[in-house]
Amino acid sequence: MGKISATRVCAALCGLLLAAANGYAGEQQASLDWLKIVAFAGHQTDYSGIFVYQYGNRVETSRIIHVVETDGEYEKLESLDGPKREIIRHHGQVWCYINHKMVQMDTKHQQMRTRFADLPPEQLSVLNANYRAQEVGIERVAGYNTQAILLQPIDSLRYAHKIWVHTDSGLLLKASVLGDKNQVVEQYAFTQLQLGGNLDRSWIVQDASTANQKAGSVTQQPENSKGVTHIDSGWVVDALPPGFKKTMEVERLMHGKHRPVTQLVFSDGLSAISIFIELNDFDEDDVEGLSSRGAVNLYHKVVGDHLITVVGEVPPRTLMQVFHSVRNNGS
Repeated sequence: MGKISATRVCAALCGLLLAAANGYAGEQQASLDWLKIVAFAGHQTDYSGIFVYQYGNRVETSRIIHVVETDGEYEKLESLDGPKREIIRHHGQVWCYINHKMVQMDTKHQQMRTRFADLPPEQLSVLNANYRAQEVGIERVAGYNTQAILLQPIDSLRYAHKIWVHTDSGLLLKASVLGDKNQVVEQYAFTQLQLGGNLDRSWIVQDASTANQKAGSVTQQPENSKGVTHIDSGWVVDALPPGFKKTMEVERLMHGKHRPVTQLVFSDGLSAISIFIELNDFDEDDVEGLSSRGAVNLYHKVVGDHLITVVGEVPPRTLMQVFHSVRNNGS
């Protein structure tokens, strides 16, 4: 009789564990479904609003307008603090209005997200393996109901993320990067938002020459639009956090550099790490040091004949771990 009871108890316990596992898997999938909606909505929704970016004791305020036309997306980002600064994006091209000039920029070398309310769809395929997604309640942001979702990393080598998704449109209205003990490292949040309706489109330009005419200046060519070569440099990283995969390895010309710079980019689906390697030019500015801006940390140091710079959306300890494991296969 005792054996029968024990068997039944064991079977019941296994059933409960299986049900809990299935429940967790269902919740994980539901949260990931929200992320797919976010990825779509960020590109397909017309909206205009004001959002704040906070990190440390700093607060920056910006206005954003995003519209979808027959020839694709247009987005204007305008800083509301400090010197006048505007950024216009269309078809992967970027124009920046600085000091009364519209300058065409190149962002191909930037692995960090530079726009709010966007989650690239290509990240979703690998995100599931490195983070545990969980719905954590309905909250109000800028007057709209949102579904809050916590993305908890599988280890302590990366930041946690919490996002707030508009329950109707799927637009990302708020995003926080969380460090140890869930303190906010950086945060974006809409404070005012208009979805759809009659949005200002007077700023939309069809090409760089039109942007040039509106700005009254000569549009510069992207500094890195040429001289970019995909290579196998021989540089490797031995201590990347689990889940980080190489997404790019190139040699490129960069502004202010005398020789091409080797760049390797790694991503875990939500965060990225870039490594820049160049011959040491003995510049006095190449001083060893760690610096941070919100969730982005940077460290560079001369090692032998090379200056190595590592920049990434990871905690400083992870950045240093990566830096100290960079080596050349031939050395």
